[in-house]
Amino acid sequence: QEQLVESGGSVVQPGGSLRLACVASGFSLDYYNIGWFRQAPGKEREGVACISSSLDEKTFYSDSEKGRFTISRDMDKNTVYLQMNNLTFEDTGVYYCATGAFNGHFYSMWSRRDLYDRWGQGTQVTVSS
Repeated sequence: QEQLVESGGSVVQPGGSLRLACVASGFSLDYYNIGWFRQAPGKEREGVACISSSLDEKTFYSDSEKGRFTISRDMDKNTVYLQMNNLTFEDTGVYYCATGAFNGHFYSMWSRRDLYDRWGQGTQVTVSS
């Protein structure tokens, strides 16, 4: 069975760090672009970061995450990570990873949810003092 499973969510104080993991089973992540999305309470799911397939491994971030978040891929573990530093209250939400098979023409649109076709169940991140 092909599935994505996120982990690493927790309660953390402002300024803290977390590393989320997205592990795939039943298929290889190598050939897919992988996006991380966040859904805050009462808000739509929004793109946080994306890493393109292992063919070129370009990375993309939303403006508010640039310089704080880092997305990376470990092909041996079939896992994509999201390292989150200097967390703020606004980072609270459920974080989802997703796979997308779009090509480079769509890289500038990486945060569009409809470009992704396989989603995990999400992991909760709560930033609280």
